[in-house]
Amino acid sequence: VANASHELRSPLTVISGYLETLNHDPALDSDLKAPVAEMRRQAERMTGIIRDLLELSRLEETGEALGGQPIDVAALLALLRKDTVARPVHPRDIRVQVESDAQLIGDEPEIHSAFSNLVDNAAKYTPAEGSLEMRWWVDDDGGHFAVSDTGMGIPAEHIPRLTERFYRVDAGRSRSTGGSGLGLAIVRHVLQRHGATLEVQSTLGSGSTFTCHFPPERIRAFSRPVTTVSA
Repeated sequence: VANASHELRSPLTVISGYLETLNHDPALDSDLKAPVAEMRRQAERMTGIIRDLLELSRLEETGEALGGQPIDVAALLALLRKDTVARPVHPRDIRVQVESDAQLIGDEPEIHSAFSNLVDNAAKYTPAEGSLEMRWWVDDDGGHFAVSDTGMGIPAEHIPRLTERFYRVDAGRSRSTGGSGLGLAIVRHVLQRHGATLEVQSTLGSGSTFTCHFPPERIRAFSRPVTTVSA
């Protein structure tokens, strides 16, 4: 898979370059502007799929993430909130609740990728009038990161398969949002490399909560008052 993805990336880059040139050509026939724009959108989606395939292949071929550096989870969640608010369409109410100054020990780019995938999924499937909350807390069992939304919810029969490659609850809707179908598979492998697990709770029509549970040895703990930030 990794070799095929590498081989596809170069020609796709060339295609994307030509489409970008066409898109900015003042001589482009007006009847062709919409098709060219759609081709650009699909090329961007393919680029995302290839990027995710390469990342997933790398994660699958590596073992446990030994050691790592302290990650400022509060700062990471603030960045994820900023990125979510910058989306063209996003839930009206976006909250970040940090209940501990505890740092997470791990591979920062991988943790960022996993948390970002969870937040991005929640934002995609939550209506503009809905809400999204990111929460970080620490207890005797370790550190926990949860993303809760008031989206459409997930039927119970689909939950066990959510982290499979390309698995989609609603294929048509998933493709329309531009997802690769690999995000939750990446999340699962990142968590496995950090000795962590993913818990999914969902109620149709009410929303979902995805929670990452990290073991105590991955936590460097302090404590501070609860802080809440809302959009």
